[in-house]
Amino acid sequence: MKKISIVLILINLLFLAAYFIYAVKSKEDILQNGKLVLLKLAPVDPRSLMQGDYMILNYEINQNVPDNTPQKGFVLLSKKENGEYKATKFQNYLPKDTLNGIAIEYIKTNTWNQNIRIGAESYFFEEGSAEKFEKAAYGGLKVDENGNSVLIGLYDKNKKIIQ
Repeated sequence: MKKISIVLILINLLFLAAYFIYAVKSKEDILQNGKLVLLKLAPVDPRSLMQGDYMILNYEINQNVPDNTPQKGFVLLSKKENGEYKATKFQNYLPKDTLNGIAIEYIKTNTWNQNIRIGAESYFFEEGSAEKFEKAAYGGLKVDENGNSVLIGLYDKNKKIIQ
């Protein structure tokens, strides 16, 4: 009986390790091959006493989300002339062709300042550097063809990454 328990624990640990490696690899793949999307930010308070310095990111695409938006789905973004992206449509399936746009997966939340969450709603930074990040105007995300996104940094009004 004891040998079976040890074998089952080892098998579970192997599955857990394999899942962890797969998750890291998929995020690394998005960072390497994803398309850079700059989303305009809305201002919020950049401090947390329990977690250190960080900024809650509220994107402009959270404004004017229709009431009939599906609970889970994809927000279709189209590129404006200035290089920014704006939300054009919310739908519950990944489109086959987004023409000149891009799709990001979301979950509808209706929390205090956000109607949708795209999985990149907070940005942690070194303690004492909050003043530098207060100038952030854009959140930079890498997005893959399946709508998965990874936040890579914050950008200033000139679309230069804040280091």
